[in-house]
Amino acid sequence: MSGRTRTRACPERTCVGCRERAVKSELLRTVAVEGHCTPDPRGTLPGRGAYVHPAPDCVDQAVRRKAFPRALRVPGPLDVKALRHYVEQAEGCSKVAESSM
Repeated sequence: MSGRTRTRACPERTCVGCRERAVKSELLRTVAVEGHCTPDPRGTLPGRGAYVHPAPDCVDQAVRRKAFPRALRVPGPLDVKALRHYVEQAEGCSKVAESSM
């Protein structure tokens, strides 16, 4: 070794909503399952994934831009109700945690 410290490379992905690059762990992976855009927080569901910030604004932008069907390579629109519900729940939990500090 030449005395350099090893730093692990953090994989980056691009949010399909705001188009900003971020560390993979900060984004929520989504997959298409039977016409639905399904959240995959553990990143273990099979199939092609698209990444989005877990924020309602980014989800709305992605829906407006029709980014989910394009990124997931699915013909036609996808139902994003489950994804919106997941993001709203996650946002609610983070607000509760912040207020209790």
